[in-house]
Amino acid sequence: MPTTLTSAVTLDRVTYAWPDGTVALSDVSGAFGGGRTGLVGRNGSGKSTLLKLIAGTLVPASGSISTAGRVDLLPQQLTLDTGRRVADVLGIAPVLDAVRAIERGDVDERHFDTVGDDWDVEARATAALAEVGLPDGALDRRVGELSGGEAVLAALVGVRLRGAEIALLDEPTNNLDRDARARVHELVRTWRGTLIVVSHDVALLEELDDTAELYEHELSVFGGPYSAWKAWLDTEQAAAVQAETAARQLLRREKRDRQQVEAAIAMRNAHGKKLAAKKAAPKIVLGAMKRSAEVTAGKLRVEANEKVEAARAAVDTAGRRVRDDDTVHIDLPDPGVGTGRRIATIGDGERSWTIQRPERVALVGPNGAGKTTLLERLVASAGAVGVPGQAFPVPNAGSAGAEGGRAGSDAASALHSAHHDVTAEAHTDRIGYLSQRVDGLDEAASVLANVRAGAPGVGDAELRNRLARFLIRGDTVLRPVSALSGGERFRVALARLLLADPAPQLLVLDEPTNNLDLDTVDQLVDAVSAYRGAVLVVSHDDAFLERIGPELTLELRDGRMTEL
Repeated sequence: MPTTLTSAVTLDRVTYAWPDGTVALSDVSGAFGGGRTGLVGRNGSGKSTLLKLIAGTLVPASGSISTAGRVDLLPQQLTLDTGRRVADVLGIAPVLDAVRAIERGDVDERHFDTVGDDWDVEARATAALAEVGLPDGALDRRVGELSGGEAVLAALVGVRLRGAEIALLDEPTNNLDRDARARVHELVRTWRGTLIVVSHDVALLEELDDTAELYEHELSVFGGPYSAWKAWLDTEQAAAVQAETAARQLLRREKRDRQQVEAAIAMRNAHGKKLAAKKAAPKIVLGAMKRSAEVTAGKLRVEANEKVEAARAAVDTAGRRVRDDDTVHIDLPDPGVGTGRRIATIGDGERSWTIQRPERVALVGPNGAGKTTLLERLVASAGAVGVPGQAFPVPNAGSAGAEGGRAGSDAASALHSAHHDVTAEAHTDRIGYLSQRVDGLDEAASVLANVRAGAPGVGDAELRNRLARFLIRGDTVLRPVSALSGGERFRVALARLLLADPAPQLLVLDEPTNNLDLDTVDQLVDAVSAYRGAVLVVSHDDAFLERIGPELTLELRDGRMTEL
């Protein structure tokens, strides 16, 4: 595979293990070029861990990492103090405050030392924020005043303004709406310096120069964007499968040839025994013939065995090139709800829409429009309280049944004024809610304990079997959630939702493709498409929505809902 010649990051046999002994990376070697590289790989392959090791926030157990300059990391789980100013997030607050103090007449020498030559810091920062859609005055706003997407954009601008020679971005477009994603794409397209981006956003990966893959503790770099790498990988895998098939055919042929050699030797031995029995030749001659036959048979056996072993080795070599990856197997249970039954009602105060079984309804709109608020109201209207990722029974099952009881209506009314005029009411006592923040998991508890909370009547052995279908196996089920990667955390939350007992009648999914590798997205599409209950999904992933084929798509914007 072609690669960029100049290396900005070099890894030499890097190994890292979590405190519980689980190996995240083992003897990883490789190099990232000085341009823009997309880093891909399956969930749990160690991509986020690798970025943290490069940034120095984690220390390898063995091996070494060398970098050609300063490193700045935008992590996947962005934790920002809501009380901080945007200027603090950008890392320019001391210089900005010093410039403003001087402009007010404060000539303290410390201010001049702080500013240095950076007198235009405010103009540059304001222009950079405007480039991603944040308005004038954003520098002095508090992070808590921004939407989640705006906060990510501000943090990304901060990485760019700080000007580290090497920038690392971990899933920068997660939770961003279409406009914000387009702005991130433009920032990446015009990025100067070394940039390494972990992402499952195929459109973003297309903006990058190189594509690196972390696969089974091996790092490889391809000189081209994602589509070129994927085409190369598909071609390489097709050739590998063909080579394995040819090697297996050769092995079968060599085994047949060896059988024929053994048959020929047996025939010659039988013939020799007949000659000896008939005394058809002097004893000394028969002895010489026997010894010669044994030598010849030995050579033939050795040659035949060597050919078989060489063919078997060729099969092993070819087989190692062929990927036989496990995939998540998501089989949603039958929720036991009749066709056409009302499951939920959502609206904007003026109009409302009813969700019936087995409808798939998509809810789209810009960040901050209130989509997540609407989902949370819907869950709360069914009596569920703050545990995303499992099915929720209503405390009084009769109060919010098929016709929608008073309890459900009152819950929805109590929340009605919290965000614009969006309304939501459940007409079922079982809702499965998957939050985009994946914040309903007990960080200190094990994977098994978290999933058991959603299915208390299912034994641990059966839960382990079911978790294996989500590629959560062995000792991983005993690890605390805090030690998992973003993709692994999502799979645990998804498992807790889909393994809940009783099964949910309505699945409420908020940005479900965030943190999922492309193979798992394929499985989720198949599962949602086959689900016999109702689905309400919020997503900015247009490709995902197109694949699940919603019967109804609603847009929430400025407090009003419209049908698309």
